[in-house]
Amino acid sequence: MIHPVDNHVGLRIRHRRKLLGMTQQQLANGVGIRFQQIQKYESGANRVSASRLWDLSRRLKVPVSYFFDGIEPPLQANNDDSVLRADIMHDKETIDLIRAYYALDEQPRQRLLELAKAMHTAA
Repeated sequence: MIHPVDNHVGLRIRHRRKLLGMTQQQLANGVGIRFQQIQKYESGANRVSASRLWDLSRRLKVPVSYFFDGIEPPLQANNDDSVLRADIMHDKETIDLIRAYYALDEQPRQRLLELAKAMHTAA
């Protein structure tokens, strides 16, 4: 059985890797392991050792604490908004949208944000 902390850390690795537009192979090469190990880390099937977490944090350009952000109890899923937001952040569509949003200049980005807010209010 996968421990919730291992699952959370794995999801944070996957999320950051995808935000950087990095493949599992590229990440694996960057830390000197096989991509299959990255797959196991991301799925929570294998635990990440402290030294490997350190290597991953350097390659993914985040502090080690990043992997534990948002891991406040309860670790199991429930129906509150924080769980919903965490799940959304792992969708490919969400990551693609974030990348596209930040690729825009400031003025179009602000217009897009205003449009999204207006559409949400109208719904």
